[in-house]
Amino acid sequence: MESKLNDIKILKNEPLSHYTFTKTGGPAELLAFPKNVKELEMLVQLANKDRLPITVIGRASNLIIRDGGIHGLVISLIHLNRIRCVGNQIIADAGAAIIDASICAQKHSLSGLEFAAGIPGSVGGAIFMNAGAYGGSTDSIVDSVNVLSDGKIQTLNRDQLNFGYRHSIIQDQKMVVLSATFNLKPADSNQIQSFMDHINALRMSKQPLELPSCGSVFKRPTGYFTGKLIHDAHLQGYRSGGAEVSKKHAGFIVNVDHATADDYLNVIHHVQSVVYEQNQVKLHPEVRIIGNRNK
Repeated sequence: MESKLNDIKILKNEPLSHYTFTKTGGPAELLAFPKNVKELEMLVQLANKDRLPITVIGRASNLIIRDGGIHGLVISLIHLNRIRCVGNQIIADAGAAIIDASICAQKHSLSGLEFAAGIPGSVGGAIFMNAGAYGGSTDSIVDSVNVLSDGKIQTLNRDQLNFGYRHSIIQDQKMVVLSATFNLKPADSNQIQSFMDHINALRMSKQPLELPSCGSVFKRPTGYFTGKLIHDAHLQGYRSGGAEVSKKHAGFIVNVDHATADDYLNVIHHVQSVVYEQNQVKLHPEVRIIGNRNK
């Protein structure tokens, strides 16, 4: 495979802890960095020909990769990162940071992406999990998404994406997000910036941004606030190895001392167990967990 891909950066047995926001994760058997859709298509075709499993990642901000790493080919989309404005729409590649898309929108006096200020993930990740915060969500502004499915590029409209709470059809199908088009509304750029500044200030004051983490760990159960459930269970500060429930925000698990993915997963399972025992409420991970269990 590698002999046919001289122009594409491919690393062997590369520690994925170098790329995840948690600073954890085992090695990728092969890790490739396509620079455009044509190279991505070539990688997928050759991997399928060689019967290599394919895993696609973006900025790896809401992702835990197990310590056993990932067999086969891991494709990072971080170099597919163009963002452009056309009329009242922002068109962004899957590997672009959703923060950068919100900044681009503000510069063009377009409103609707303010909620993404401070979200560290990629555009593809935002589509994958229907990211949202501070009253906004990805599904409310998506016009269409280009995907690679069964070797063909397809365009899905908003209804076809089957959005739900932290869910899209991308999670259920073997699709790779290539780009997304967002419908936005003209507004005063100063007011947009003011709201983005407000969101960023809230994040700085409430979230443990000074430490590695995977962001919000659990989905919000209907009728409850996840952070309050964990706080009331006196779990803040609970630690396994180098991973700890944040003392600043109970909804976060932070890497305080060379944590492993197993440390993170041990904390997650403990929090789930205690919260269920005390409240009969099941906490389901919002964070994506992938990879092999054994080192």
